[in-house]
Amino acid sequence: MAYTIIKRTIFPLIRLYIKKINGVENLPERSGFIFAANHASYMDHFILGAIMVSKYNQKLHFLAKKEHFGDSFQRAWHRHVGAIPLDREMGGKGALATAIRYLRKGKIIGIYPEGTRTLTGALQRAKTGVARLALAARVPVVPVGLIGTFQMLPKGKIIPRFRRASANIGEPMFFDKYYGKENNKKALRLVTTEIMKEISRLSKQRYDL
Repeated sequence: MAYTIIKRTIFPLIRLYIKKINGVENLPERSGFIFAANHASYMDHFILGAIMVSKYNQKLHFLAKKEHFGDSFQRAWHRHVGAIPLDREMGGKGALATAIRYLRKGKIIGIYPEGTRTLTGALQRAKTGVARLALAARVPVVPVGLIGTFQMLPKGKIIPRFRRASANIGEPMFFDKYYGKENNKKALRLVTTEIMKEISRLSKQRYDL
């Protein structure tokens, strides 16, 4: 019920902040993949979620740090939008296990490889969780480049400016040759860098980290 209300009220409002979405045709016909994007604003969640609802009529399950589940309101909100709590102190193993289970059931996982919002708008060095998840679940990664969300609602601000953002969706990325290497640090960094290079191209930024 709560998600239905969100879908019918918040997502139509969010579309007012979207200038253009390119590459919708690149989204797989069947779900069960990772949606990986650059992260500059809380607005990213809503824009990516709106894309998923429009295409698949289902939730986009984000990995969110456990601190976001602090008070009862936050806990209820994140539960209803399908967020998966990630405990960084425990290495995120529980969240990854849940995400793998969801992917194998055909659900869609949203992840920001950088791990946290940028303070400057520029891309940050990514963590390897996105690669570990893709290799363990053996699913494709669909890269997304978000443009304009930092100017709309940067970290530290509460009320979004009325700016319009764009989303560029890339073709699915497959990493079959790395399957079975989800614990190999070199393989994880190679896969992560490949994903971030594509996100940087789609978001019209540089990634030299």
